[in-house]
Amino acid sequence: MRLVFHIPTIEPSSLSGEFVRMSLAAATSEAIGVLIADSNHMQSQLLIGALRRHPEFHITACDMETASILQAVTENYPRVAVLSMNSVANASETVMTLRRFHLSHPEIPKVMLVETINRDLVISAFRSGARGIFCIANANLRLLCKCLLRVAAGQIWASTEQLNYLIDLISEVPSLRVLNSNGDRLLTPREEQVVALVAEGLGNRQIARELNLSEHTIKKYLFRIFEKLGISTRVELVLYAVNNGDPRQAEWLAGTTRIVRTA
Repeated sequence: MRLVFHIPTIEPSSLSGEFVRMSLAAATSEAIGVLIADSNHMQSQLLIGALRRHPEFHITACDMETASILQAVTENYPRVAVLSMNSVANASETVMTLRRFHLSHPEIPKVMLVETINRDLVISAFRSGARGIFCIANANLRLLCKCLLRVAAGQIWASTEQLNYLIDLISEVPSLRVLNSNGDRLLTPREEQVVALVAEGLGNRQIARELNLSEHTIKKYLFRIFEKLGISTRVELVLYAVNNGDPRQAEWLAGTTRIVRTA
């Protein structure tokens, strides 16, 4: 990822509707510890040099790998961490590193620094513990500083487009994987959606409305599901799902070579 900061003057009013506006009242006179994790050493040095010109930040750096990040946190505990994604090709690896870091230190707010943004990356990053995503394309250092201050203060940094991705995800039909003892999936994606809605307590009419299908079709789905799972009632289906089901979100954690859409 080529790190370029443009320095045009941006009036606060021009950011309206583009980024979530939040107060900087929580920022104090004390320097905020910022950890930069980046495997591109030249890029890391450019970013560190730029941020060190701002006295409100105390900058430390490490490689973009879980062990290095955890060691750096032990030596200099940061108020906020920045994880830089160097290319789309290593997006999944970066997200997994973010996730492992978050599981070890969920209390440290994290920002992903990226060159381009897409729906899958946004969803995976926020699910993995990011509190903000900063796109360096057509951005400037002053805006990055504002992002770090806000995230360090416990706020969220997200554009309107990114928020829309997350809101759309919430409104989508849930899905529940049902696995056998070998970890194999037993149902089709549509059947998994039906199981998830049954588990949420919806009746056939409500499920039909959610999936834009007829009640007769839902009954046929349930019959096939019962047959595949060897059960005969909705109560048994809910119990089976509780004991043998995994939310679809588990798929993005399992990916090691690419970002997997979860809905």
